[in-house]
Amino acid sequence: MKVIICGAGQVGWQIARHLSGERNDVTIVDSDADLVRRATDTLDVQGLTGFASYPDVLDRAGARDADMVIAATFSDEVNMVICQVAHSVFGVSRKIARLRAQNYLDPKYSDLYRREHLPIDVIISPEREVADAALRRLRAPVAFDTARFLDGDAELVGLALDEDCPVLNTPLRQLSELFSTLRAIVVGVRRQGQLFAPAPGDQLYADDQIYVMVHRDDTKRAQEIFGKVARKQERVVIIGGGNVGLSVARTLEQAPERIRARVIERNRACAERAADALERTIVLNGDGLDIDLLREAGIENADAVLVVTDDDKTNLLAAVRAKATGCPMAIALVNDPTLVPLMGPLDIDAYINPRQTTVSSILQHVRHGRVRSVYSIGDAEAEVIEAQVLSTSPLAGKALRDVDFPEGVLMGAMSKGGKVIVPSGSTRIEEGDVVAIFALSADVPEVERLLQVQIDFF
Repeated sequence: MKVIICGAGQVGWQIARHLSGERNDVTIVDSDADLVRRATDTLDVQGLTGFASYPDVLDRAGARDADMVIAATFSDEVNMVICQVAHSVFGVSRKIARLRAQNYLDPKYSDLYRREHLPIDVIISPEREVADAALRRLRAPVAFDTARFLDGDAELVGLALDEDCPVLNTPLRQLSELFSTLRAIVVGVRRQGQLFAPAPGDQLYADDQIYVMVHRDDTKRAQEIFGKVARKQERVVIIGGGNVGLSVARTLEQAPERIRARVIERNRACAERAADALERTIVLNGDGLDIDLLREAGIENADAVLVVTDDDKTNLLAAVRAKATGCPMAIALVNDPTLVPLMGPLDIDAYINPRQTTVSSILQHVRHGRVRSVYSIGDAEAEVIEAQVLSTSPLAGKALRDVDFPEGVLMGAMSKGGKVIVPSGSTRIEEGDVVAIFALSADVPEVERLLQVQIDFF
């Protein structure tokens, strides 16, 4: 597949990293020569310096025979023009654009101009993706990472194991025997910074970070087995009243759980906009690092603080200050992946990486075929791929134990006839089954081959 990626920032670079690692023909375009050089020096991609919205630049990038254009520059308008030029001039069949401004996403406008005038096949909204991720973190307060699969009936839950975890030093095979009715499987373990897919004989140790695929109805029990007791979230303080914070607050107002939220926003105009848009949420104008303002927002009685300003360092400091003031849980928005190792020493419970959420959304549409969703784990270390099994797939008709999966691959859950199960070795995979598979990045191409997801790409 030939793909042109417009924008060599963090998102564009990560998409290029995924696709070039899967032996696709990738060209990355950016007006910043240094970003293009970084991509070509570190990835197996071609690079071109120039403005991607210019027809001659797209032509030199190979748009005449490209299968897909991904517009992920920092400008919404440039991304829209890229898709228009790719369609009108070069006839590229699939166009994906990243759009940030919420006005462009209003259905009463976007459905009309997309259908009749602006040929964008898929719109990715980072703000909406990040807001959804923030809500998932709030609803799973003991997890550092969460994602849903199989129509929401299966969850991937990331848990950091403490010294008091009751199942440490126990082979995973034995856990399956001890908790035979638990519909859950440990699909990934990160130990001393290294992520791997565990074998049945592997044990878990303190300070491990594990990824568990679990049936939605068993999530609470699974967390308790690994030593995590979730407390009910009733009061939340949100620091940052921009698109992300406002979206989270609005959703919390409408949620059946009746979670009470207060928003702190430094910019007065932004704070007034948030106050006008919200009905029951109190909005405070001021600095989220101000201890008096935090106390006025009720941080000492809050169950969680969500820090989503547009500055990583402010988010980290505000999260630390909120915890020091008595808030038991802190979630921070962090764009820079090099800051993630600081989460533990700073006692920040969970983080949201906008790049990771955006990359996951784009990959879902890049893989297309019978792939229903893709979730990128960590710094592009692994993926969970949800896909429907085709009749031509090497998996169809085989028992799970007879499938020659790579060492870095585990099947975490399966939907058969609408019923979600955690598969065992004797489970037979049939055409039409929907599977959720954990795969280390190096093994993703083999998973795609087994699923045969690319044979009907368009």
